[in-house]
Amino acid sequence: MNDAVIVDVVRTASGKGKPGGALSGHHPADLLATVLAALVERNDLDPTLVDDVIGGCVTQSGEQALNVTRTALLAAGFPESVPATTVDRQCGSSQQAAHFAAQGVLAGAYDIAIACGVESMSRVPMFSSVGGADTSGELLRRRYPEGLVQQGISAELLAVRWKLERAELDEFAARSHRRAAATAASGGFDREIVPVGGHAADETIRAATTVEQLAGLKPAFTGLSDAERYPEIDWRITAGSSSPYTDGASAALIASAATAERLGLRPRARFRSFAVTGSDPLLMLDGVVPATRKVLDRAGLSIDAIEAYEVNEAFAPVPLLWQRALGADPGRLNPRGGAIALGHPLGASGTRLLATLVNHLEATGGRYGLQTMCEGGGMANATIIERI
Repeated sequence: MNDAVIVDVVRTASGKGKPGGALSGHHPADLLATVLAALVERNDLDPTLVDDVIGGCVTQSGEQALNVTRTALLAAGFPESVPATTVDRQCGSSQQAAHFAAQGVLAGAYDIAIACGVESMSRVPMFSSVGGADTSGELLRRRYPEGLVQQGISAELLAVRWKLERAELDEFAARSHRRAAATAASGGFDREIVPVGGHAADETIRAATTVEQLAGLKPAFTGLSDAERYPEIDWRITAGSSSPYTDGASAALIASAATAERLGLRPRARFRSFAVTGSDPLLMLDGVVPATRKVLDRAGLSIDAIEAYEVNEAFAPVPLLWQRALGADPGRLNPRGGAIALGHPLGASGTRLLATLVNHLEATGGRYGLQTMCEGGGMANATIIERI
């Protein structure tokens, strides 16, 4: 079978997802256009050869409505003949885009595809697409009569059930900032970041973060109406142990190995296996565990064979329970920091993780990397790549 290879993968630096953030002055289509154009320029690629562009975006309303991936592609100067589509698998949207692109290559439907994602949380706030609408419907309420919950409640429930104490969550959050700050200071993110309007450093990293500072923060989700339903919650999750609202975009150039060779493109990694799974929509965030087991089984690998794990830090309990459930080496978990420090621009996070993972494997000489992402509604994606 012809390999699906990653030729290049890039991202913007993170911007705080609020008015006045470093990227808040840029339209989301322009953010995505910047990384799409960079892929073509960096690899001296004729964009007419791209068979499809698949983008992730969660809040597909306002400036991100009407297939923002197509809008961005045209803004990037791609030929009108190149198609695009936008997918929503919640936080895993661009990781799913990478799966679709690579699977299209493996199936012989594509020679070259781009997987990408964007989210401007400053300009198109999370949940703004809902507008107060009832998204459940009568049949879903029959199945879940008590209703589903906000992700912050899910994170609290998981912290209780996995016995993750407040101090452990705060220490993990501080570690995320330490690792990200150290990587940034050494230039470890330079190859993956495409500047936007002169902004080339992750705005969400707080290098001076300490456990003592985090311990002083108040719990973030006590005011949710769901709280009364769960007396077992003792409120451990704060803004410090959660990923911040973030603006950003990312993109990966994916091709068949034969096409890359024919065009003189140097592959950096190949896709080894894929998995996607559903999980309890109440707990919602623990699908990373079965997704990881599934992707390891499909690859015929053990967790010990993987040299780096990127587990999205939507909330600190997610990577911590994943580590405990899999018996994974904490030193290999998010070695360059994670979303608590680097930000979580929803639809862009999947290919952002991929960029960081590829560059880490190259810097350390590692062979296999795994990334996994919890997703709203109780789902998770998992991917294993192999450095070339």
